[in-house]
Amino acid sequence: MDWTRPINAYCERLGPEFWAEPVNAVTNGAFLIAALFAWLLWRRRAPGDAGVLFLVVVVAVVGIGSFLFHTFANRWSALADVVPIAVFIYAYFFLAMRRILGLGLGWSIGATLAFLAASYGVAPQLSGVLGSSAGYAPAALAIFGVAALAARRCPPASAPLALAGTVFVISLAFRMSDIPFCPSFPLGTHFVWHCLNALVLYLLIRILVLFAPLARAAEPGGARGG
Repeated sequence: MDWTRPINAYCERLGPEFWAEPVNAVTNGAFLIAALFAWLLWRRRAPGDAGVLFLVVVVAVVGIGSFLFHTFANRWSALADVVPIAVFIYAYFFLAMRRILGLGLGWSIGATLAFLAASYGVAPQLSGVLGSSAGYAPAALAIFGVAALAARRCPPASAPLALAGTVFVISLAFRMSDIPFCPSFPLGTHFVWHCLNALVLYLLIRILVLFAPLARAAEPGGARGG
């Protein structure tokens, strides 16, 4: 496989040059800003929480990986783009199972593996409708699903999760509209996906920091079992 083979997947890109997608490239700074604000929140409210810190680092890596893809635009940089996003999705899902829904370690691992399998099973079925954005649809559904379950297990987190899911759906709409609207808007709309998706990642981390402790405190003895 030629890892340096060029990829032209976005409206803004008109050639193989490094800066052929300047707006798409620069707006990845939104992820670094989100990571900074999430880190400040972590340092202030949960400095000993290694799980949240891991997510903060992953958000920064998402920005770096996406920058690489929108500048080098080839196969190896495509991996640098999608792998950190996948790591965030499944790591967050696991932590949500543990800290928001209060599942034990075994159940949380099992639920995460089931979600992983379902995601890879469902995404190809949706590609005909959603195109390259199909891979993100299971994550959106998962956010709303956890929000619904949190209404019982951790009520304060339910509405913020639904809000994050709504912003995520809006961001997906901008991702999907990039090519269809290209003839009338040559800049494309992918950069809006970057900005809104960065906001989503920050909101999700904020929910873990602010509301997951409330779920733990509500349990018998103030802590959950393993």
